[in-house]
Amino acid sequence: MDFQAGILQDGSPMESLEKQLICPICLEMFSKPVVILPCQHNLCRKCANDVFQAANPYWQSRGSVISGGRFRCPSCRHEVLLDRHGVYGLQRNLLVENIIDIYKQECSSRPLKKGEHSMCKEHEDERINIYCITCEIPTCSMCKVFGAHKDCEVAPLQTIFQGQKTELNNCISMLVAGNDRIQTIISQLEDSCRSTEENSEAAKRELCARFDTLAVVLEEKKSELLQRITHEQGDKTGFVQGLIHRYKEQLEKSSRLVETAIQAMEETGGAAFLMGTGRDMAVLSLPRIVEASKGGRLEKIEHGYENMDTFSVSLDHLTEAIRALDFDPAEEDEEYFDGEEEETEE
Repeated sequence: MDFQAGILQDGSPMESLEKQLICPICLEMFSKPVVILPCQHNLCRKCANDVFQAANPYWQSRGSVISGGRFRCPSCRHEVLLDRHGVYGLQRNLLVENIIDIYKQECSSRPLKKGEHSMCKEHEDERINIYCITCEIPTCSMCKVFGAHKDCEVAPLQTIFQGQKTELNNCISMLVAGNDRIQTIISQLEDSCRSTEENSEAAKRELCARFDTLAVVLEEKKSELLQRITHEQGDKTGFVQGLIHRYKEQLEKSSRLVETAIQAMEETGGAAFLMGTGRDMAVLSLPRIVEASKGGRLEKIEHGYENMDTFSVSLDHLTEAIRALDFDPAEEDEEYFDGEEEETEE
């Protein structure tokens, strides 16, 4: 007996029960249903195995050990992890099996009504029970014998129905497996995106640390060079300040000498002049005056003494080097050279 969805069309509780007993893969009533833990959805064992095989194409025995696998529930997309027993390690749902047996007994004991089968429009008393392969439409036996399809190639309706259902089941399995593969790729891409972000942040932190270290080194070198300039400045200005002090002392002595000589020149009397010059002769001696007029033998600074050009630093090469900074291509170069070596060996 055919227990397809649609046998009961009166909206009865049995029809609602029938909808709950349909496998989401093959769209047929469950056959040896299994429980997909932990989501508690049911599948035919064969359908579950088809989905599992499609999602794990390389699942196979290795010696005495069978690898486990995983697939997603077609109803809720929950990921199901299987042990080495595969689908056969899942628990059978005996309650659903008992309900199906009771349902089938109820349906077999219920008399069929005329309206429960599709009837031919040309022959109202004939059920549609064959399929015209030539015209690709269902029809009845009378149409094949006496009607429009007597010259067409036909096949049993149930055979075509089961074949198309099987094909549709295979397509669903392929779609489910394809969805699982796509989901796996999406997960891998998401992981790659997260890894890229994390690695980028780490690279940024490392780059900032290196530049901060370079800034510290530059600041230390700047402080060192500034100290050298300051030290040279102190030496030169100290030397010049000493000369200024000595020249001021010389100027003060020369000014007193000039003042004494002028006072002597103001005497009009010969006796008084000679008496005065005699008294100050030690001060107004000609050699002393000549020596004072020459400004003494104090040290002088050379031309350009105040120049600090020796402390000029050229940073052009360093600036160009900084501008030329780039990420190390060493790994790419190694791969390139390795490729060249392999070609050479070949």
